[in-house]
Amino acid sequence: MKPLVLVHGFLGGSEQWANLASSLNDHDVIALDLPGFGAAAADAPLPSIGSYADWVIETLREQGVSDCNLLGHSMGGMIAQEVARRDSVLIDKLVLYGTGPVGVLPGRFEPISESKRRAHADGACETARGIASTWLLELERSCAFHDIARLAEKATLSTILAGLEAMEKWSGVEALDHIVCDTLLIWGDRDRTYPWSQTEALWRGIDQTSLCVIPNCAHLVHIEEPDLFAKVLTRFLTTEEATRAEVTAN
Repeated sequence: MKPLVLVHGFLGGSEQWANLASSLNDHDVIALDLPGFGAAAADAPLPSIGSYADWVIETLREQGVSDCNLLGHSMGGMIAQEVARRDSVLIDKLVLYGTGPVGVLPGRFEPISESKRRAHADGACETARGIASTWLLELERSCAFHDIARLAEKATLSTILAGLEAMEKWSGVEALDHIVCDTLLIWGDRDRTYPWSQTEALWRGIDQTSLCVIPNCAHLVHIEEPDLFAKVLTRFLTTEEATRAEVTAN
């Protein structure tokens, strides 16, 4: 079975996937920590989405991976789009989860410029906790908030600012027709970071695409509905051919 490579998003890390371990134990999972985040928080952040994509490709080459399934969440989904565009041979199936092709994040809970201002004014820790709370339907009241916030807090101020800048400067809209692999889109219908318009743009712009909309979830569907998320993901990965279809999970 092909390796399943997981690319986390802004303020995330490899440990955010821990709750899926038992559901994905039939897969050879490679969960990355992007430079500046998670277990790699001590590393310098990279300056652009493209440079993160190159880092992912090179890291997989170093591990001997030449053919894999790739899942990218949030900012990691932007990176995954770039990987798919730059090295289509590397990827068999692509999962774009809670993400979009427009880096300025129109419709986000607050503009990127405001997040930058808050980071300078409030510092890294408070900014990270505030952003992380928006990813959960119940905000700080969610039982998952503590662990998510602790992971987000690992990022330094320079990493937070660099990540926001990298997203703000990136757009993948014009390159969507270069993504040729089977693609699954997963989106929580209460996502405060990526509104429907972002998911719709991916769905309409990528030729061979399936869509799963999961109700009553925010930005972290895999934490709020882990069993359903794993079922949808596993079905896609084990199906020979994806068809262009819209699936609403109930």
